[in-house]
Amino acid sequence: MKLNVEHGRYVILGSIDGILAVLGVVIGTSQVANDPSIIINAAFGGAVALALTNGVGSYLAESAVEYGKLAELEKPLLRSLACTSIEKQTKKKIWSDSIFHGGASFLGSMVPILPYVLLKEHMLEVSIVMSIMVLSILGLYSGKIAKQSMIKHSARMVGLGIVIVIAVTSLGLEH
Repeated sequence: MKLNVEHGRYVILGSIDGILAVLGVVIGTSQVANDPSIIINAAFGGAVALALTNGVGSYLAESAVEYGKLAELEKPLLRSLACTSIEKQTKKKIWSDSIFHGGASFLGSMVPILPYVLLKEHMLEVSIVMSIMVLSILGLYSGKIAKQSMIKHSARMVGLGIVIVIAVTSLGLEH
C-alpha cells in the first residue's frame, strides 16, 4: 500500500493515540508497580486493545462515510454500484485506512514500551523523552502534510505530550 495524504492522517492520528494512551498506562502503572514486566504487560495489553479498537472503529466509521458517498453516486445514475470497480475501490480504501489507523496505533504504542524492554534503569524517563521526541517528528510530518509551519505543528504535538505527562503524573497514584 502506498502512503498518501489520507494514510498520513491515520498515521498521525493512530500514532498520537498509541503514544499518548500507552504512555499514560506506562506512567500510571509505574507509579504503583516497580516490576518492569507488570508495566510491559499492562502497556502491551493497552497497545493491542487500542490498535484493535482504532482499526475496527476506523473500519466502521469509514464504511459508513464511504458507502454514504457511494449511495450519493448511485442516485443520479439510477442504479446500484455494487460489484463495480467503484465499489471495489471503496472497499480497498476502507480496509487500507483501517489498517493504517490500527497499525499506526500499535506502532506508536511501542514507543513508550521499548525502554522497559531494552533498558534496566531510567526506563520511565527514557519512555517519556522518546515519546516526546516521536511526537515532535509527527508534528513535523503534520506540518509538511498541511503545508504549514512544521515547527508550529511540532510544538503543538510536544505541548500535547507534555500536558498528558503532567496530567497523568499529577493523578497522585502511589504504591
